[in-house]
Amino acid sequence: MPRSARTPRTSRTSRTSRKKRSSLANRAIAASAALILGGGGLVAVNVYASAGEGRSSAAPPTRAQNVGRQMSTIDCPDAGNELREVPEQARGEVDRELAAMDTQITDAYRQFADRKEQISQDPGLAENAVLGPLRSKRTASLDRIAIAIGRVGERPAGIESLAGCSLRADDNAPGNPGGTGGSGDSGGSGDTGDGNDTGDGGDDGNGDGNGNNDGGQGGGNGGQAGNGPQASDFVDIQSVQPNVDRPRQRRGASRGTFTTDCGRNENGKFNPDNVIVAPGVSNGAHHMHDYIGNQANDAFATDDVLANGATTCRNQGDRSTYYWPVLRLQNGQDEADVDADGGGRDQNVGEIQTPSEVTLKFVGSPVGRVTAMPRFLRIITGDAKAFTNGDANANASWSCTGFENRQLKDKYPICPEGSQVVRTFAFQNCWDGRNTDSANHRTHVAFARADGRCPKGFRAIPQLVQRIVYDVPPGPGFAVDSFPEQLHKPITDHGDFINVFDQRLMKTMVRCINDGRRCR
Repeated sequence: MPRSARTPRTSRTSRTSRKKRSSLANRAIAASAALILGGGGLVAVNVYASAGEGRSSAAPPTRAQNVGRQMSTIDCPDAGNELREVPEQARGEVDRELAAMDTQITDAYRQFADRKEQISQDPGLAENAVLGPLRSKRTASLDRIAIAIGRVGERPAGIESLAGCSLRADDNAPGNPGGTGGSGDSGGSGDTGDGNDTGDGGDDGNGDGNGNNDGGQGGGNGGQAGNGPQASDFVDIQSVQPNVDRPRQRRGASRGTFTTDCGRNENGKFNPDNVIVAPGVSNGAHHMHDYIGNQANDAFATDDVLANGATTCRNQGDRSTYYWPVLRLQNGQDEADVDADGGGRDQNVGEIQTPSEVTLKFVGSPVGRVTAMPRFLRIITGDAKAFTNGDANANASWSCTGFENRQLKDKYPICPEGSQVVRTFAFQNCWDGRNTDSANHRTHVAFARADGRCPKGFRAIPQLVQRIVYDVPPGPGFAVDSFPEQLHKPITDHGDFINVFDQRLMKTMVRCINDGRRCR
């Protein structure tokens, strides 16, 4: 089906027409040869748990453990997560330095990928050619961050400890006894599409016990771009046990819903910016985003620009911006961004898929009434770096139509014929009552606790639940865009939202939800 689209930005005005979906007859199916570290797969995060910070608690591998293992990516501490307090006067400079550090990792990953075979033979080359230079650049950036904060506030202590990075293997690679793909029992689990807590994913591994998997992405290095995904990142949804456990609605719950229709990105608005995390920085995301709603969103969009931007939403009172990483078919076909930032230059390749359906629904609290969101509230759900950060902020939900009582967090679903892939993001539903953003873009909002109540000091707000459906061929032939070193892992999926509802429509939303009505 033909689709028109904007060419991902190499210049601000360039445009092209999109290609028809091509045949998948030439899709390569191969398992990755990369070995992996010991330890099980990533586990589910309770959607109603506090959106805590921090890296994985797993101890880093020793040099002895790494001998004979093929390293797959670069693992660096996420400085942005650690900066809880940044004075407003220093925010711009800090955000630019954090974006520069992401670029440093991207550049180092390219160096590593180009020399992976040499590094496997000579581990010292990794330090001399990749990790050492990266550490020096990160040290300089962290020092500039500390100076910027120190000019107007208390200089952050110990920030220099975040400079060092390491090489790590792919936890999902087949063939490793402790890996999720080799044993057939991945323990994969996930969050529901409606923000409710789920149980265990059950025995959903698709390995054969010998580390061999059917399917995967073309090339022995994994993925069309050589950096994933791989066969063990996929699981047959029919092998997953139902795991959705919705919290009980209590007396006084706000049972209504408000749905806004903003299309499916039929306009083909894409860019690799992230105005929340890296304002003023082109290609701040290093992966391409789909945008619906506000059409003025790029790295340079201010609140005033967004307030006056055109919107694809049917109700013009909603000028909010909704965006997420694009999903691509790994079918050997070039996209218009094959030579562009966020696309091929950042190892995101394949045909961008327009969703067959997008639903944006705001729901209430299971324990009480909700209050209005402040205009320009910014919320990020999920973690684009969850593969290396650990799953503290991961919030991906993957499933298939007809099977949405089975949700996955760290696996892509293989859907049966006639069923479509579903991505769902349930956003944080509690607000601190003061801030529209925070230094790490997380601590001003939170998830309700397991009992549905907000943490102390937070108030319930309408919860955005995004459901995005794709009509893609059955089998492991797709992946979301990611930072290059995140290897296109499903657990890195994430969504971004900036509230630009006008006051009147926001009041209507809150009234509908609190009155128990279903409104559009």
